[in-house]
Amino acid sequence: MRLATAVYIDGYNFYYGRIRGSAHKWLDIVGLFDYLLNDQDPDSDLQHVHYFSAPALGRFATHGEPSVIAQQTYLRALQFLHPTRLAVTMGKHSHDKHGTLLPEYVEGHPYDRNRRVRVWKLEEKQTDVNLALSMYRDAASGEYQQQVVVSNDSDVEPVLKSIRADFPGIRLGVVTPRPPPTPGQPTGRAVSSSLSAQADWTRAYLLDADLERAHLPPRVHTGKKPINKPPHW
Repeated sequence: MRLATAVYIDGYNFYYGRIRGSAHKWLDIVGLFDYLLNDQDPDSDLQHVHYFSAPALGRFATHGEPSVIAQQTYLRALQFLHPTRLAVTMGKHSHDKHGTLLPEYVEGHPYDRNRRVRVWKLEEKQTDVNLALSMYRDAASGEYQQQVVVSNDSDVEPVLKSIRADFPGIRLGVVTPRPPPTPGQPTGRAVSSSLSAQADWTRAYLLDADLERAHLPPRVHTGKKPINKPPHW
């Protein structure tokens, strides 16, 4: 029996956990999970990918305004190639325009609440809530036999726990967006045990080979103006 499957990607967690600083930004996320799910269970039938993120902010991005354009270009390419299987939900950012006073880190010295510096504090809003609502509503619809979340954020645990309790027939998977361990190198953030505890299966990391085989073509032909991979990607 084929498992009707939906994937829910925490775009912020996916980017900062696995994609940032790599050569894999121009990535076909639908194609990637077609491959990964087939590898996990050949009976999986990927029907929808839900991608949750927030618009890039040029004044905080490394490349400024070109980073904003790059994100917009990327999402256009994905939506053109997968008009029925991809849904993109964008939240927003919030920040204190005057900065936030936080204790200064001084190596070798203990925490001192009286020694403070003003820093930018940028937060992505709504992604966790949007992802959780989407997962639970889809579970209630009875449309899917398998739901897979792509995140290493423990804030996702409550919705997994709720689906496990209310819809025990749904198979739950977790894909952790992190690189594989490298001998002699720091392992980075560990796999969230609170997520894996609620899942029927967990993929602990994404290999470079997994990502390389799912790159978009440098130029996506649309029949009109083509969509080109951003130069700095």
